[in-house]
Parts: sequence; C-alpha cells; structure tokens
Amino acid sequence: MIAKRFACFLLAFSLVGVATACGVSAGEESNADGSAILHGGMPEADISEGEKIINVGVTDSLGSVNPFMIDQTEIGKYAIDLVFLPLVELDQDMNFQGMLADSITTEDKIHFVVHIDDDAVWSDGTPVTAYDVEYSVLRYASPVVGNTTLSLQAFEGTDDETGFVNEGAVSMEGLEVLDDKTVQFTCKYPMTLLTFQDAYGRYLHVLPKHVIEKFAEDELISNDWFNRPDVISGPYFLTEYDPEHYISYTANVNYWKGAPKIDRLNIEIMDGSQIYSGLQSGAVDITHHTLTTIPQEDYESIERLDNVKVTYGVPVTTQSAFIQTANIPDARVRQAMLYAIDRQQLVDRLLKGHGEVSDGFLTSASPYYDESLQPVEYDPEKARALLEDAGWDSARILRFYVNSDDHTFASGVRAIVQQWSEVGINAQIIEVDLATLMEVAGTADYDIMAVQYSYTPVDPYPDIEWLLSGEGSWTGYYDEEIAADLEAMQQTDDIARLRDLYSGIDRKMQQDVPMFSIYVTSGQGAVNKRVKGVEPCAYGFFNDVQNWDVTQ
Repeated sequence: MIAKRFACFLLAFSLVGVATACGVSAGEESNADGSAILHGGMPEADISEGEKIINVGVTDSLGSVNPFMIDQTEIGKYAIDLVFLPLVELDQDMNFQGMLADSITTEDKIHFVVHIDDDAVWSDGTPVTAYDVEYSVLRYASPVVGNTTLSLQAFEGTDDETGFVNEGAVSMEGLEVLDDKTVQFTCKYPMTLLTFQDAYGRYLHVLPKHVIEKFAEDELISNDWFNRPDVISGPYFLTEYDPEHYISYTANVNYWKGAPKIDRLNIEIMDGSQIYSGLQSGAVDITHHTLTTIPQEDYESIERLDNVKVTYGVPVTTQSAFIQTANIPDARVRQAMLYAIDRQQLVDRLLKGHGEVSDGFLTSASPYYDESLQPVEYDPEKARALLEDAGWDSARILRFYVNSDDHTFASGVRAIVQQWSEVGINAQIIEVDLATLMEVAGTADYDIMAVQYSYTPVDPYPDIEWLLSGEGSWTGYYDEEIAADLEAMQQTDDIARLRDLYSGIDRKMQQDVPMFSIYVTSGQGAVNKRVKGVEPCAYGFFNDVQNWDVTQ
C-alpha cells in the first residue's frame, strides 16, 4: 500500500520465532543444509529460552531497507522507522507525536526549527545531534545518491527540479545548525507546519554522521552496512531480511526511550490467503489495517477466532486508479471509465460493506471531507454516450497494472474490466508485485495503474500536489486552477477554507478524472490476545513498540 510519494509504504519477517514460541510446527520443506524452512521462507534461528517474540503478518513485498533507497510504500517506511526514527510520526488519533525530535515550530511558514530530543542517543551512546540531521539531509540531496522520495527542492540551496545539491556538498543554504540539538530548514515558498511535519518530519530518517561519513557518497546506496546497521536510533536492530518474505529484528537494549520488552520482532510478508491460518495457529500475532490486505472472504472467519481480537479501522486506504492522461488525453473517455464501474457493488460484495465510495482524494476520515460532494453514480448508458462523442476506438486495448499481492482487488479488477468491456473499453490486466508496480509507476509506461494509497487525512496536500504536477507524475495531469488552489492551501490553517479548497479539487477530479477512487476500505486488523500494549491502528502503530509485551 502507498502511504506517500515521499515514502511509504510495510514490513516482513520470519515465523521462526513463532513456531518455537507458540508451539507451531515448521513446514516440511528444508534448505540445502537440512534446516527447516518456516512459513515465511526464513531458516530457523537459535531461540533462547524465555525470549519474547512477536510476529506481524503483512502482504506487500519490500523494495529496500536502505534509507537512501526508500520507495513509496508503507512497508519501506515502517521497516526503516524501527531502526532509524523519523523526526515525528502521527499517532492513532492523527496528531503528530515526537519521535527523534521533541518539537518542530515555525513562525512564518518559511523557517522551520527542529529540536532533537535532549535524551536522544545512538545505540553506541553517542548523542543524536543537529549535525546528524544536517549531514543526512546533504547526503539525501546528493546527486550521486539520487534519492527523489524526499522532494528536497522545497528548500533553499537545492535545484528547483531535482532537489539536489552539488556532489560532496558540506552545506546548504536552506539548512542551518543553530546549536547541537537544533537545526533550521528554510523553504523557498510558504509551507504549513502540517505539510512540513507530514512530508518531511515523518519521512526524514536521520543517520549517524560519525558512522556514514566514513563512506564515500557512491557507497551509500550499496554498502552492506545499511542492510544490518550496528549503530541505530530506533528500538530494533535489523538482523536479516528477504525482500519477498521477511524482516527480522532484535531489541536495542540501549534504546533511549526504554529497552523493548519484546526480544525479537519478526515481520513476515505473506500471501493474503495465509493470514487466517496464521492467526488461527498463532504463527501470526498481529495484522494491520493498512499493512495487511486480508481477503474479504476471511473476515468473518477471523472474527470468530477465540484467540484474537479484531478491530476495523477508519476509511483511510483508497484503492486508487491513476490514469496516464498523455495516453488517454480525452477527459470524456476518462469520465466514461468512471461511469462504467458499479463501485457500490464492489464495496458491498468485495468489502462486505467495510468501506465507502468517495470521489477524489478525501475520505470521510478527513477533517476536510465535503459531505455534499456526491460520488459519480454507475451509469453505463452515459459511459457509452461519452465514448461515442469522443470517437473512442473500441479495438484499442488499455494496459491496466495492478498489485498481485492484493487478492481482494484481484477479484474486483476483473469485474471492472468486464464492466468496461460492456461499454466498449477493452483493458488487459497486468498483475505485478508491489515493488515492481512502483518501478512501473516511475516509468509512466502504463495506461491505468491501481494501487492502495493512504492520503494522510490531516494533510493530503503533498500527495495531491505531486500526483497532479504534470509530466513525470503518476497522472501526467496539470491544471492551473488546481495549482492555484494548492498554493492557497499553504497560506492558511483555517479548516473551513481548506475544506473549500480540497472540495474544489475533488470536484475537478470528477470532471477531468486523471485519477479516481475505486473504493475506500475500512481494513480489518487483528491481534493475538497474548499480546499486550498494542492495538492495530492506521497511524501510530509502531510509535511505542518498546512497550509491547506478551504473556508467556
């Protein structure tokens, strides 16, 4: 699932600890050396007696655990968050909670002052300082590293197009260390505090300068240190990972917020069809509203399990369809694509009612949601009329890329393509895993792409600004009126004014349809009753992971 263009998107892990700790038998497969292969494909490891282990089940593949190579998935963001804390994170009530920083302030929406928590230290005892922030940002902005997910072009001293500084730069105009624990960012244009915190505070993973300054810039994306770093700021050391199957962590006993009670945290990337059996057997302790896509047909079965507690999240995860408008330039054709889909039927049948239909970027979970904006209704006759008016070539076949890991939507996409065919739109479904889908998204070599995307309810601005930024974005769409509305958003914190601006953009989406929401899910989350101190929630899930515990 996509959380932001700046990062986003989940996790992985081994069931090795689960099998031992929970009494679950390993599978019958074995490695070449004869050691057992467990559910997630990770070889059994030595488990010390009395160790506490938690296993989280997710359903998306991982791109990289190197912060400099982070992609746009939640699995990438959270996998790294556990090792290198972001500056801030949203909590379960969608308020910003300090992680590495204890405050971020601005007086003029241009200068943002970040104060690092006085207690923050690296796992080797070295204090985390503003110089770590400065050095990390300079490396993220290096053209040699080539990181694009942080969009640093917003800050003075970076290239307006790329966000890069000069190779080997030791300073940047828009970045100033004020003292050992305080650093100031200077923007080229006004930005609300909400946007700074959401777009940069949540996605800037600060790295230890005293370690990474030993690496040349061209080593930062390839050095093996980043696969198993030995100096971290977060609660867990990354010990092993396989991007298709698992990530395994061990506790940082020197974590400055308190040693984690759980000795090992394993995150397993699973097929959605395996989640129910994993929860039933105890091989999976936790699933998550947005990190775990559970087949809807398993919802009721999971609800009936005696060993787990089930919760449903607020509707924040949108199954979004992005249309490359350069390939489908006629808005009438794009409108027809939307009119031809019975979205309420998908919510009722696929989601068993655990979701909603909305248009544009906002859902009912957002404080800016406009209830008066009625979703476009299913109208195949209108779709046919629009196509005829546009002179649509019904022999053309559109390439429709989807996430193969999302089994629920796999059924839905077939229904969508069937409904399109009934009005004269032919599409070829191309299923790829999430990591590959993100690679395709970067090329813009598709006609339509569907992926789960969580637009942060408190500040969807950065996502919208990029997705509608013209050539090079996932839509290729740009509109002067929308650009003006987006600029106006950065001048105000007034909820009513922001609601009007966002509503105008969502209405424009109904008219021009460079993207549309297929449905919004209220995802199911589950936690084994032996686990204490954690409840699945869309945001803030790992914020206080050091307090998680289990009953033995």
